[in-house]
Amino acid sequence: MKFIELNVRTAIIAHGFNAENVEIEEAVNETGYTRKLIAISRIQSVSEKYVLVNSIAGRQMYWEYEETMAEVVDRLRLAGLLV
Repeated sequence: MKFIELNVRTAIIAHGFNAENVEIEEAVNETGYTRKLIAISRIQSVSEKYVLVNSIAGRQMYWEYEETMAEVVDRLRLAGLLV
């Protein structure tokens, strides 16, 4: 299993959809970043601000990361994980 090390904090937890097909989101106000090893298999996407990861019970979480997107891309490229 491959991992990437990032400084992250939880920003949004997506809990699914309501009866009107509107996404149910929970905003999280974590103040500090936590250094984590994240399994590459959990990552769904990376944007300029967030890493979208799968969580337990089918939820998805948007983790805000401290690094730049260029740094994240470089780390993934060096590990041979970009196509």
